[in-house]
Amino acid sequence: MRPKIDAVRDSAVMPEVAMSGNDDIGVGNRRLRSRADRHTLSHVIPSLRPLSGVDVHSRPRHTRWAWRAGRLIGIDVYVHVTFPLLFVWVAFRARAGGASGRTILAALALTLAVFLIVVLHECGHALVARRFGIRTRDITLLPIGGTARLERMPRQPRQELLIAIAGPAVNLVIAAILYAGSQLFGVGLLRELSRPAIAITPASAAAQLIAINVGMAAFNLIPAFPMDGGRVLRAILAMRSRDYARATVAAARVGRAFAVVFAVVGILLLESPTFALVAVFVWIAATSEALAVRRSAALEHVPLARVMITDFRTLAPNDSLARAATLAIDGFQEDFPIADRGTLVGMLTRRDLLRGLVEHGTDAFVGDVMRRGVPTVSIDTRADSAVEQLDASGGATMPVLRGQELVGVLTADNVAEFLSVRAALGDG
Repeated sequence: MRPKIDAVRDSAVMPEVAMSGNDDIGVGNRRLRSRADRHTLSHVIPSLRPLSGVDVHSRPRHTRWAWRAGRLIGIDVYVHVTFPLLFVWVAFRARAGGASGRTILAALALTLAVFLIVVLHECGHALVARRFGIRTRDITLLPIGGTARLERMPRQPRQELLIAIAGPAVNLVIAAILYAGSQLFGVGLLRELSRPAIAITPASAAAQLIAINVGMAAFNLIPAFPMDGGRVLRAILAMRSRDYARATVAAARVGRAFAVVFAVVGILLLESPTFALVAVFVWIAATSEALAVRRSAALEHVPLARVMITDFRTLAPNDSLARAATLAIDGFQEDFPIADRGTLVGMLTRRDLLRGLVEHGTDAFVGDVMRRGVPTVSIDTRADSAVEQLDASGGATMPVLRGQELVGVLTADNVAEFLSVRAALGDG
């Protein structure tokens, strides 16, 4: 995979917490805090960047910064708003090199073909993940590569190993098919690869695609966590040590070391800002995922009741938006559970409230703008599992139920506060 870009939208503010079984400290009886530094900790498999051999694993909110291009094997494919800049750059470079209009079009077509291969690379990850019951939320194309956003990463090392190698395996299969076709038609690969860049032909394009696929597979298998090779490394370390958290920390160290190498090579040798950018993403992604795994390990034996917030306000469907706005201004709470006769019926987020005020005014009812069918978590769920569900939901707040009774809300802010208190007291 290319350097995994899906990385780090997970603004890792979690403290590095030592792990122990004592969980006497709780901060659940505080009010909701502001939305700053909220985690989304989405687990994503990166794909390699087509042209420079790298892709990143950091994930922006596609609903704001990308448009839906289609759907493949049941997975939405998005194109980031900056993606067209790549084609502008390719055309500019080709034109500066003296290429004709026809050759420029051929170069653009080759670039598009490379990104279609990146999508297939990501689909390889997604199909194997699906085999293990892990859903892929979407695939996004960026100028420096592609990223598949998995619902979660498996904790079984063998499953992670198979998911990680699936992407590079797709590249090798494509390269093998193209090679067989070139031999069938008598194409001399070395001769075609030696052609000037401004002399693109079908044969030279096929030769370049073979080289790109092999390069993609090889680059993604570099053990620079969280790239594919780094995930392979973590899976192997976890199988040997049977300690997932420790294996992640070790793999992240290796990933950061490779990030330094990428930066030095990109800046000093290749003079490639793209390669240097990939180094930054790898560093941040490796650090972020290591912190996420430590967080999960720190919460493994903690009851959800100690992490959730119990001092919160609710609204009724027939409350006005004016009342919701007043509660939001008077306190720290931004997301409100909506209850009707004691039963949870939805959530009103800050964004919903603001949109409702703009579109309907202060006299509109909460029930007209609230979100229905929101995900919830049972009070009997372990804290680490509940936080994973919160991350997977993509929301900032998740109601906690005991049966049908609303007993608390879970937020990333409060989880961070809980871990910060434990770390400060040396309890953890």
